[in-house]
Amino acid sequence: MRTMWKGAIGFGLVSVPVRLYAATQEHGIKLHQVHAEDGGRIRLKRVCDSCGEDVPYEEVAKGFEDDEGHTAVVTQSDLAGLPLPSKKLIDVLAFVDADRIDPLQLSSSYYLAPDSTAADKPYVLLRETLKQTDRVAVTKIALRTRESLALLRVHEDLLTLHTMYWPDEIRDSTDLAPPSSVTVRPQELKMATSLMDTLSEDFDLTALEDEYQVALDDLIAAHLDHRPVARKAATKAPDNVIDLMSALQASIDRAAGKPSGTKAGTKAGTKAKKAAAGREPAKAKAEPKKQTGRTGRTGAKKTAAKKSSSARKKAG
Repeated sequence: MRTMWKGAIGFGLVSVPVRLYAATQEHGIKLHQVHAEDGGRIRLKRVCDSCGEDVPYEEVAKGFEDDEGHTAVVTQSDLAGLPLPSKKLIDVLAFVDADRIDPLQLSSSYYLAPDSTAADKPYVLLRETLKQTDRVAVTKIALRTRESLALLRVHEDLLTLHTMYWPDEIRDSTDLAPPSSVTVRPQELKMATSLMDTLSEDFDLTALEDEYQVALDDLIAAHLDHRPVARKAATKAPDNVIDLMSALQASIDRAAGKPSGTKAGTKAGTKAKKAAAGREPAKAKAEPKKQTGRTGRTGAKKTAAKKSSSARKKAG
């Protein structure tokens, strides 16, 4: 695993030399632009709008254009002269309870490993202290040329670092939520909870895979082998929910592994209905058995036979 950054964690007068490694990697095939007719690569050129000349990479600078069209040219030398106190230091600002950090603020993830055997002791000390206090550290770090907030926490036996968005980079979500006048009934909450429980049974996160990537791999292999491409219908999004209880019931039936209306589906649905109602359904009273027409005719024949036998005995 390639080292991305080398520096130290600093809190108080304690310094922990560490190395930074990328904790994640995106899988998949990288696609590039080609000419659809002959498959030739399409190359992007750096062309100056002013002079129309191709610009070599070493002559490329950064620029900012204001609202009036004025451009400020910023060179690599300008950027290198800017102060970056956290360039080689993960500067701990504070230790806070883990639940104070909103996951919305987290960005990229990295592993931190001790840089040498001499760093093992302070590394373990920091790790165990974070574990026992159930805290995380809010820090600052400069990766490449940008300083970021970062979260330092424990993952298994490693310290991990998660770059964070600055507070003013989180967009305001005012007026996006449904109005407070919208409410749900207790029965709907109970059925939704039952559905969550059913969907969570035997769930294995490690068994999940990127279905789109698998299909893309198959598509590219089919083109390379000059064979037909197998098409798979996309899953349609559900229609607007009008009857919420019916939608919940159908979802529970499907999650139970049986289509709605089957015995297994009905059993799961009945269980959910009991949970929603909060009581067992009343048992129906047993109805008296009705005599069928055939049984009635048989009884009448036996009675007639007895009367006929009695009449013959009297006559005799």
